[in-house]
Amino acid sequence: MNYEDILYEVRNGAAWITINRPDKMNAFRGRTCDELIHALNRAGYAPEVGAIVLAGAGEKAFCTGGDQSAHAGQYDGRGTIGLPMEELHSAIRDVPKPVIARVQGYAIGGGNVLCTICDFTIASERAVFGQVGPKVGSVDPGYGTAFLARVVGEKKAREIWYLCRRYSAAEALAMGLVNAVVPPDQLDAEVQKWCDEIMEKSPTAIAIAKRSFNMDTAHQAGIAGMGMYALKLYYDTEESREGVRAFQEKRKPDFRRHAR
Repeated sequence: MNYEDILYEVRNGAAWITINRPDKMNAFRGRTCDELIHALNRAGYAPEVGAIVLAGAGEKAFCTGGDQSAHAGQYDGRGTIGLPMEELHSAIRDVPKPVIARVQGYAIGGGNVLCTICDFTIASERAVFGQVGPKVGSVDPGYGTAFLARVVGEKKAREIWYLCRRYSAAEALAMGLVNAVVPPDQLDAEVQKWCDEIMEKSPTAIAIAKRSFNMDTAHQAGIAGMGMYALKLYYDTEESREGVRAFQEKRKPDFRRHAR
C-alpha cells in the first residue's frame, strides 16, 4: 500500500506510525484508517520490530478524531459508520507488540479513544485530552466508553463523556489515562527509552501478556460492534445532524429541538 495520510519508519527496532495530516489537526478520514490498519499489521508481524509508536505530525495535535470536513460531515467509506473504526481499534489491541501513543498536543474525540486503547500513552506537558462526542452529535459506544471505564474508573469515564471537558497532561496522568508526562523537548527521547526497554524483553512473553490482558475485556468487541450499528442509526437522525451543522457553522447546537 502507498501511504498518503501516514508516515512509516522503523527506528532502532520500533515502528513509528505517524498520522500526517497536521493541517486537519491529524483528524482521520477513511483512507487514514485503512493506512493505519495496514501499517499496524505490517509492524505487528515484522520480526525486526519490537514496539510500535503511534504519533501525530506537527506540534498541535496527536489526533482529533474523525475529519468532519472529509465528506461534508458524512462518512462514506468502509465500516458500519463509514469508517473502519472497529478494525482500527482491533488492530491496536490484536498486534502482539506494545503500542505506545506519543501525544504532543490535542488528543480529542477519536484521538482520545486511540490513547485509551494503546498499551501505553506518553505525553508532553502541553498535551490536552478530552471527548467531544455529545457536543457534536456522536459517541464511541465501544472501547471508547466501556474500556475507558476500566482505564480511569467508571465515575471518571462518565464525567469525560457526559461533560466533554478538557484535561491537562497532569490530570490525565493522575486519572491513569497516561503513563508518563515529560517536557516537550524530551518527548521523543522518553518514547524511545520505553521502546528500548521493551526491546530488551522476551517478545513471546510480552505477546502472551498482551493477549492475557486483552482476554479480560475481549467481550467489549461485541459491545463495540453492536454499538456501532446503533451509532449508524443515530447518525441518520436530525439530532445528530444538528451537531455536525453546528460544528461546521461554529455555533452552539440546539439538540433539544430534535430530541425524541
